[in-house]
Amino acid sequence: MQDIMMLIQDPTAWVALVTLVVMEVVLGIDNLIFISILTNKLPPEHRDKARKIGIGLALIMRLGLLGTVAWIVQLTNPVFEAFGHPFSWKDMILIAGGLFLLYKATKEIHHNVDPVDHKEDMVGGADKVVQMTFSAAIIQILILDLVFSIDSIITAVGMTPHLPIMIIAVIAAVTVMLLAANPLANFIEKNPTIVMLALGFLLMIGATLIAEGFGVHVPKGYIYAAMAFSALVEILNMVSRNAKRKKKSGEQTLH
Repeated sequence: MQDIMMLIQDPTAWVALVTLVVMEVVLGIDNLIFISILTNKLPPEHRDKARKIGIGLALIMRLGLLGTVAWIVQLTNPVFEAFGHPFSWKDMILIAGGLFLLYKATKEIHHNVDPVDHKEDMVGGADKVVQMTFSAAIIQILILDLVFSIDSIITAVGMTPHLPIMIIAVIAAVTVMLLAANPLANFIEKNPTIVMLALGFLLMIGATLIAEGFGVHVPKGYIYAAMAFSALVEILNMVSRNAKRKKKSGEQTLH
């Protein structure tokens, strides 16, 4: 209790908290985009439940990992060396997560581009298919939650030594994810071109995770600046398309 009171009275602790909250929210964007795209493939009545479970798992994992900070720090210790680069458990987890993201994003892009219907086998009836699809979505969210959670917690440990600050930052970030989940998923669903853009983001994030796993540091600021610029261009395209559609509709009304 005395330590917490000292943190409350310490201005540097407040600066660290604000900085870490912002950082954790930004890092949570990757996680949220993946959850939004994946849950949009479920039947409408299951989407909200899947998002809440996915984000709830993200919170549980992050808080659970915070309880094993000493073990998390050890994940950065080299395990073996290959191609002149020492690989740690963190590196291997990032590479595996990056490969999984590349696979999922490429597969989803193929499904969006290929006009052939990719329906699953209906063995066991529609209810069973829905249940299996829901379970598969949760498992895939769980895998990426683990990768993003480890990256998030290692970042937090590197920014502050105070566990209460880390816990508050993680809870704040996951709360923002929870509030933004449905609006983001609905926006992506209503705008097909946004889906392709979001999948492109996942490809870039996957490639970044792999690069970092191999020891190539890619500044996160560059990644998020590129994502923001691409999103801005796409928003301008959407505004332009809507304006042309309204103009065409007005001309047809006059005629």
